[in-house]
Amino acid sequence: MWNKIHAALRNMLSGGVSISEQQQEVLPVWLIVGLGNPDTEHEGNRHNIGFMALDRIAADGDLPEWRKKFHAHVNETGFRGQRALLMKPQTYMNRSGLSVAEAAKFYKIPVDKIIVLHDELDLPFGKVRVKKGGGAAGHNGLKSIDADFGSQDYWRIRIGIGHPGDKSRVSGYVLSDFTKEERHQADIVVAGISRHMDLMLAGKDAEFMTKVSEETKEK
Repeated sequence: MWNKIHAALRNMLSGGVSISEQQQEVLPVWLIVGLGNPDTEHEGNRHNIGFMALDRIAADGDLPEWRKKFHAHVNETGFRGQRALLMKPQTYMNRSGLSVAEAAKFYKIPVDKIIVLHDELDLPFGKVRVKKGGGAAGHNGLKSIDADFGSQDYWRIRIGIGHPGDKSRVSGYVLSDFTKEERHQADIVVAGISRHMDLMLAGKDAEFMTKVSEETKEK
């Protein structure tokens, strides 16, 4: 991407296409954030399904290695011509907002062009729901984004992980790994999210949910 930006600057200085036109072409329009905790010990945790979803998008798009920026691992891709910055904050869950706020400010990405993928205790395992705005419902990653970014009006893709039933068990539950059977179904869910993300970016959130639901019924 940086080579394209440098080329845009050279064109502007040499009387070519204006920088504003070049920016529309090369800079990300969307910020897609997956929430999770860094380090290998957390890779299989239920709390990390946001990371898993972004890893699947990167794999399906045959994207290059993740690079470090904004206290996060970032990558770039396109969905039907719309550029998106993929982001996995590396600050641990309760400081995720730092990365989101920095990237949104740097690229001037408005709140309605931000999508956050996260685990959702209040949804049955494997269910996916979309909403715009709302509270954090106790999710530390969302709390951090609300505080650091200063708005709750971003899009959320809520990925159900189920509830352990006893509130005292929640912390241990979200930080424990999926079972082998659950991980198989989780992989199907994130594959569906990856396959239909272009619908979200096209403003077709209801169709996105329908398509993902149809393809991710427990197999």
